[in-house]
Amino acid sequence: MLWDRLGELGVLSAGTRVVELGAGSGQATGPMVSAGATVTAVEPGPALAALLQERWPEVTVHVGTAEAVELPDAAFDLAVVATAVHWFDLPVVLPKLHRTLVLGGHLAVWRTAFGNPAAPVTAFRERVSQIVARRTQAPGRAGPGETDTASWVRRLTASGHFVTAHVEEFAWTIELTTAQVRDLFTPLIVMRRSAGAR
Repeated sequence: MLWDRLGELGVLSAGTRVVELGAGSGQATGPMVSAGATVTAVEPGPALAALLQERWPEVTVHVGTAEAVELPDAAFDLAVVATAVHWFDLPVVLPKLHRTLVLGGHLAVWRTAFGNPAAPVTAFRERVSQIVARRTQAPGRAGPGETDTASWVRRLTASGHFVTAHVEEFAWTIELTTAQVRDLFTPLIVMRRSAGAR
């Protein structure tokens, strides 16, 4: 739905020049490449950037933060931030994106919110909440909560670099098996042997 909507809005099509910030392993990159866009991706994690480059060799990949990577002026039609906006220093990133977009260019931002606060509380949801509450809290992310779309719009437009063109929320559901739910709560830690330790 999201990709169809970007096409319907006329912001993503064949030939669109895209800069994607916080691209990760390229989950959002692939659909943009498939749409015929030319994509430049910015990803701070070297391992994720390498995976992205392997998956999408036609993409130009910059390893670095959105704040630090140098981007040319008026070089892109569309800037995309897929599920990463909460990590950015917006007073630095928004002016940079304003400069790197052509006149009439667009910034598309989306976030994924897990769990519908309006849905009925089931025994399963209660148990998941208990498990999550026992976990060590991760460092706080900047900005409003996942479902506070209006506050995100205000943050993204407050500097005057961007004005709202379209806001939409997509609802989706997913069914998981018992094994898939267990996998969500199973950490994977991979370590490499240190050359200096004895």
